[in-house]
Amino acid sequence: MKLTIERAALLKTLAHVQSAVERRNTIPILSNVLIDVSDGNLALTATDMDLTIVDAVPVEMTEPGATTAPVHTLYDIVRKLPEGAQVEISTGGDGAQITIKAGRSVFTLATLPKEDFPSAGAADLPHTFTLQPGELRNLIDRTRFAISTEETRYYLNGIYLHAAKTDDLDVLRAVATDGHRLARFEMPLPDGASDMPGVIVPRKTVGELRKLVDETDQPVDVALSDTKIRFSFDSTVLSSKLIDGTFPDYQRVIPVGNDKIVKVNCRDFADAVDRVSTISSEKSRAVKLVIEDGSIRLSATSPENGTATEDVPISYAGPQIEIGFNSSYLLDIARQIEGESAEISLADSASPTVVRDLSDSSALYVLMPMRV
Repeated sequence: MKLTIERAALLKTLAHVQSAVERRNTIPILSNVLIDVSDGNLALTATDMDLTIVDAVPVEMTEPGATTAPVHTLYDIVRKLPEGAQVEISTGGDGAQITIKAGRSVFTLATLPKEDFPSAGAADLPHTFTLQPGELRNLIDRTRFAISTEETRYYLNGIYLHAAKTDDLDVLRAVATDGHRLARFEMPLPDGASDMPGVIVPRKTVGELRKLVDETDQPVDVALSDTKIRFSFDSTVLSSKLIDGTFPDYQRVIPVGNDKIVKVNCRDFADAVDRVSTISSEKSRAVKLVIEDGSIRLSATSPENGTATEDVPISYAGPQIEIGFNSSYLLDIARQIEGESAEISLADSASPTVVRDLSDSSALYVLMPMRV
């Protein structure tokens, strides 16, 4: 195997695949990237057995071939090479080593046989549809902050993607929750998605996909089955197993009878929450809201730090309500709202609260209160 490639092109392709590989691996081959050179293309494949990323780039090919090399070491080498360098990659006759040359630098890395690299195999993915990159970015950004990191409730460790109906309109809906807050985002249902099963896309897959889709303006082809999902765009293919579990009936926790409606300037509110929470203790992150005609009074108290209060003007006509929230969760939701005003719907101090962007009905957030 022998090829020449410009450093920037190689670095970009390596960057796409290397983050799929865990830094610590008990299985040596999973620390390696599969390097396959044929038909004037260099294809790189990295996997952790659950998530696989393949990326291809045109190269000047002298000899075709395939091998595997330690991906993080290879990435670090290429990252430290001078800009504009031409990189020559080759393997010896026995294929036990790979040599990387650029200018006066020469690196030799041990390889592992390509036959040991896990084979992806052709998966049957019967449900296919296309999303624009902006739609996919929006879908991820509006929900992923609420994904649970608690491994015992593994079925909450991802975004639940499914076809649904809203006011007789067919929508593609994404939902994430960690039990304390819930994020729901929906968009018009793409052609081909009407019969898709409800699937839970894992947190790591969501993170890798979000990074990759940032670099494209091409449509993203989505294909899925009950157990696997694949995203294809440009020269990149990301395939992932889905979480094998049942997502809870999230509709039951979205309150419909919250009749106390507060309208507030979202930036002013978020900034005030941020300032007041500086005082709150690291452990509870609690902030108290006293809501009455014309204003919300935010307050936080900490035995170590003292107290803080701030008033924010609002549009509200109703009885006084006192309610407490985790300030971090409140800020996470406030930061998702891109419009000027947010609508906060409450029932009482112990019931879930609903937050919406007044300028965008596609997203809805639910936040559980806490005692303060």
